[in-house]
Amino acid sequence: MDFNFDWTKYRDNTGMPLAGMPSRLGVGANAIIFDDDGCILLEKRSDNGWWGLPGGHVEIGESAQDAVVREVLEETGLVVEIMRLVGVYSHPDNLCFVQYPNGNTAHILSIVFECTATGGTLQISDESTELRYNQVNSLPDQVVLSHKIRIEDALLRSPIPFVK
Repeated sequence: MDFNFDWTKYRDNTGMPLAGMPSRLGVGANAIIFDDDGCILLEKRSDNGWWGLPGGHVEIGESAQDAVVREVLEETGLVVEIMRLVGVYSHPDNLCFVQYPNGNTAHILSIVFECTATGGTLQISDESTELRYNQVNSLPDQVVLSHKIRIEDALLRSPIPFVK
């Protein structure tokens, strides 16, 4: 059976219609990091100005666990320990598409972990313009929509990871 994908009915992670058929599939890992007051760490992306969870692409030969720890350190300066798997997100209905400034579109399978900071110093990288812990009930207006779904799932504290 052939699989037909009608990309015209889906939106990217910021809610914009897809400009074209995704040209690649990527694997990403994101971290949900709460501070002692229950606030969540978000970064304001330098490439699009949207707020989102720290994270990035899993490199060839790298585990998702190692990728999330590496990406958090690179993007925030924090050393983290993984506490639990929140979920795996790949369905197009969950806004799993990213449209890059160069015009490329990718379908991203995201693996999301809840992590705790165990060291390091919070500092921005060239990938972000701001890092901030936010009350979960008053997130910034421009939070990447797919990340809102993951944050909502993390707050449910399900003992079973989500697969969406």
